[in-house]
Amino acid sequence: MEHLEEAAKLLRDGFIVAFPTETVYGLGADARNTTAVEAVFEAKGRPSDNPLIVHIANREQLSEFVSEINELSEALMNAYWPGPLTIILPLKPEVLSARVTAGLDTVGVRMPDHPVALQLLALAGCPVAAPSANRSGRPSPTLAEHVQADLDGRIEGIVDGGATGVGVESTVVQADADGTVTILRPGGITEEQLRTVASEVRMDPGLAAGNNEGLIAPRSPGMKYTHYAPKGSLCIVDGDASKVKDYIASRLHEAKEQGEITAVLAFSEHIDQYQADGLFSLGSMERLAEGAHLLYAALRSCDEIGASYILAEACPSEGLGAAIMNRLLKAAGHQIIHVT
Repeated sequence: MEHLEEAAKLLRDGFIVAFPTETVYGLGADARNTTAVEAVFEAKGRPSDNPLIVHIANREQLSEFVSEINELSEALMNAYWPGPLTIILPLKPEVLSARVTAGLDTVGVRMPDHPVALQLLALAGCPVAAPSANRSGRPSPTLAEHVQADLDGRIEGIVDGGATGVGVESTVVQADADGTVTILRPGGITEEQLRTVASEVRMDPGLAAGNNEGLIAPRSPGMKYTHYAPKGSLCIVDGDASKVKDYIASRLHEAKEQGEITAVLAFSEHIDQYQADGLFSLGSMERLAEGAHLLYAALRSCDEIGASYILAEACPSEGLGAAIMNRLLKAAGHQIIHVT
């Protein structure tokens, strides 16, 4: 508690602090303080038109900066807060820093399902803007050590809460008054879970469009820029399981012959069939929550061995598989091979 009080004071005083959530580690700043928010962008090297998500400890805080909450948004909060769900809400003018919203009249808000995060946010007593606590474009951090590797010397402190749980970021949604939920970024709450609350759930068309560098004003983090990328070249392989195995094995052999340091991200059912300098498991294909939990650490492990040529198995895009494939595609710059 003493350390949390120290971290909360740093936030109130306009400094930036990394802290754990149930998804990944976040890099927090008082969302009302433009100087503090700008320090987050500087520490991360984050593009200025990429909005930030605001984290709160309780729903009463919403009245400070949100102008309206429709019935569907309320229903989603009742079902999945605290939890890995970010909801886009209309913003009261001149309350939050314009740097948080990238000039939009809406803001993404969530209440994390992590006891350390909730205690810290309550002690800070302010809405906290917090993207993932990594250098922009790098795999998101699931351990305090990942934060230190990326941001040591750039931030005021790290609250070490151990390994995060879900492993991929929150799902970001826009809830319309007509009962439609639009997924702007898949994440820890699945499309199937959202359908238990909303009459209609759809994916934003931009999610299937590949690279959205030309998008003028992204409503959510993760919509525009390449993210989560290892330093080496990454490509995803999709198709019939036996043909995927043969293709990956062949390409790994060729790359090794050409002097590449090779790595493969594969599911536990197949990983022992490959030969590479680094074999990194994404858990069982039958339990995709394992893949979500292991993905970012696996991408970082590729960097730790200096992998220059990396192949990853695709997975079905249902349930948490949608978030896994979204992050893999972003990390690979949408390089994917379909084998038939």
